[in-house]
Formats: sequence, structure tokens, C-alpha cells
Amino acid sequence: MDGLDLAELVRLRQVSPEELLQAAVARAEAAQKQINCFAAIWPEIAGAQLAAGGLEGPYAGVPFVVKDLGVEVKGAPMTGGSRAYRGNVASRDSTLVERFRKAGLVFFASTTTPEFGLTLTTESTLYGQTRNPWDVTRTTGGSSGGAAAAVAAGVLPVAHASDGGGSIRIPAACCGVFGLKPSRGRMPMGPAKTEGWNGLSTVGVVSRTVRDTAAMLDLTQGPETGSRYAAPAPVRPFLSELERDPKPLRVALWRTAPNGTKPDADAEAGLMATAKLLEALGHTVVEAGPMLDGEALGKAALFTISANIAATVDERSAARGAPVTDDELEPVTASMVRLGRTVPMVELAKANNTFITAAIQYEHFLDAGGFHMTLSPTIHRAPDPLGTMALTSDPQTMGAAIAGFAPHCAVFNQMGFPAMSVPLHWTAPKPGAPAGLPIGMMFGARFGQEGLLLALAGQLERAALWAQRRPPVWVG
Repeated sequence: MDGLDLAELVRLRQVSPEELLQAAVARAEAAQKQINCFAAIWPEIAGAQLAAGGLEGPYAGVPFVVKDLGVEVKGAPMTGGSRAYRGNVASRDSTLVERFRKAGLVFFASTTTPEFGLTLTTESTLYGQTRNPWDVTRTTGGSSGGAAAAVAAGVLPVAHASDGGGSIRIPAACCGVFGLKPSRGRMPMGPAKTEGWNGLSTVGVVSRTVRDTAAMLDLTQGPETGSRYAAPAPVRPFLSELERDPKPLRVALWRTAPNGTKPDADAEAGLMATAKLLEALGHTVVEAGPMLDGEALGKAALFTISANIAATVDERSAARGAPVTDDELEPVTASMVRLGRTVPMVELAKANNTFITAAIQYEHFLDAGGFHMTLSPTIHRAPDPLGTMALTSDPQTMGAAIAGFAPHCAVFNQMGFPAMSVPLHWTAPKPGAPAGLPIGMMFGARFGQEGLLLALAGQLERAALWAQRRPPVWVG
């Protein structure tokens, strides 16, 4: 069952919220022993929420978890995967959490993330390695790897996630679930700030079904106090987009990433199979891609994120009254903090201009070809072995691994446009992965066009039925 199914059981009194919570906690504890996907499990907070009563909304009584990064659940530990935040407890709810509460969700745990969400695998010195339920020797992706692993393993059907450079889509692709990164300005990031990483970062969910993502988007999107900009209001509820197939679409098959990386044989097979499926559904697929400056985009992202992480560390130092030291940070994080403190102001202005240029070039490309969207592999190879992209790895080796792993993803954060990873391909069985390894396919569209993406995702879901697949580690 997905989240809306569970809520219907509660509404019909076929199950109680307490029974759902008990089942979810038991599953979470079972998954934790096998794949280490939770930063903390706090059923007492959920119990207090249930005891307070007043649960209303489309998800009334459904258990839910948040990523241990960038959001606060009052009274819950929140660390961002960093030893520098060990012992930190949230004193309030984030705006997003307030909207989740209004939808009726019951919070019982937080999922793992790498330190500050800074890499494409979910590994940290604080919490250790989060393991992929399809092959426990492999990465779940990052930085929402704990969330994607929990959903894939059957702990619960939908979980909070966030995305500053692919961090919803990459774990979704690695774990065989669905993940949509919304447009810039679509989702609340407050109450203290209304954007993350100068607009690169946003929030959402990963889910087994498309309709949970669509419903969650309806329930949480929209401006918040202090918003300086907002994505266009949807013309109809996102959930209603799943009721009909989209009109025939013209899709650009964008194979080579801005940094010049091409998919390997496994990802290429998924790309070709997806193109074939699209054509069988009446869409047109043409091999083409925008010409973007990958080197400039990479440099701009590094400067922007490093400056923001340095500010985060300084804020933590001020809040606790003692400086954060390098030995409290992962080695790569510490080097980014040092870089962030020395980036000239002019470079941040240039970085923003680089992102704007990419957005303009992407839309010109769509216009010139009459395209509705682009198609690329979310990840360019099957999930890596654990340790390859950790923030404790050799920086040069780590950098090379990251550059080739998911090179199409970050540009949609940089442009501010929506993109989704759809679980449409699995490799052939491999040692340690008898059911194969997932490789998601990514669709990106113009600013504000989440509705079009979701309509296509619903059609693909009806054709491919991915939610029925089960990984070797399954606790449902």
C-alpha cells in the first residue's frame, strides 16, 4: 500500500494510527540492523503526537520520517550528519514540517545523510554507511540515501527528502523508487531561511508510487513567510495530473552530460529501453541535447556550496559559543569550509550568472527543437561500492567518481527547473544483487512544469509497474 492507501484504512477504521506506528517502528528497527538507514528513531515523539489527537488531512495517521538535514521536528535530534551538531535538538518545527503535520502525518524517525548533504553517497563518520537494499555492499546514493533505502526496503511508502545537486533523484535512482525535484521557489525552506545554497537546494519526498509524490507536492508547495519569489501556481492539483495520459510529447534524449560524461553500458541499456517505451506510448524521442559549459557550472557550484557550508559552520560555532574545529568535520567538508571562507565575492556573482546562462540556453534548446522535456540517465552507472564517494575518501579519487556518477543532475538545481528520476531500469543479476541493481531515468522540464512531469510519470508507472519489485532486503 502507498501512503494514501494507509490513510484510507485509518479513515475507514480498519486500522488505527497506533497500529500503523507500531508496525512502522518495527520495520524501521529491522531495516536499521541490515542497512543502517536511520539517524535516530523516536517513537515517543510520535506517541505524544498521537496522544494529543486532532489528526486531520489526507494522510491522517500515516507514519512518516524526515531526513536528518535542513528540517526540524520540535524535540527531535537533528545533526545534518555532522559531529559538529552532535546533541543538537530542534526547538521548533520547520515550515515544511508544519505543512506535513497539517496533512496528518505522524513523525517517528529521521533518516541518514552524509555530512551537510555534500556527496552522492550516504556515509558519515557520525552514523556509518547506509547500505543499498538491492546489494548491501553498494551505495544508496546521496544525500537522501537513508530516505530512499527506507522506502525501497518497505519500512514505509514515502519519506521526506531534499535535493541540492541531485539528492532526491540520485538515491531514488540507486534504490529503485520515484523522486521528483521541484522547481525553485515551489517548496518552503523556512522559517529562518526561504532558500538553501543560494537557491540550489529544495525539498520534497521519495516514494514508491507517483501519486504519493503528487499528493505531497499539493499539500506542501507554495510561498511562505518572507518568500522573495515563488514558482508558478499549478493550473490544477498535481494529483489530478495522474488521471489522464499526457498529450504526445517530443522528448530530447540527452546522452552526453555537460561535463562530457556518457552513460556506461548498463545505463545506456536503460536509456534505450526507456526511449522505446516512450515511443510505444505515442511519444517522439529525438537524440539531442543543449550545449552547456560543464566546467563553468562545476566551478560555480563548488564556490556557491562551499561558501554556504562555511556560513553553516560559522552559525553553529556562534550558536554553541565555541568554534567548530576541523576534527569535528569530514576531511572533504573541512576543505570546502576553508575554500568557502576565501571565495571572492565577485566569484559568487559570476556563479549566479553562470546558472542563469544555463537556464536560458536550456530553454532556447527546447524551443529550437520543439521539445517538451529532456531524458537522461539519472546515474550513469549502477550504484558504486560503498566508500568510493565518501567525504573521508581520497579527494582526487572521490572527485573523479562523483564527476562520472550522476553528471546530469546538478544542472537542474543550478537552473532551478524541475526534474524527476523514474525507476525504469534494472541491471542483469550481479554478484550480491540477485534481483539486479536499479538505474533510474531522469526527465527534466521547464520551470514550473511539475504537472507535465507527473502526468508522464503516471503513464510510465501504469506501463512499467515498478512498485511491485522487491529488493533482497525487504522488511514490509
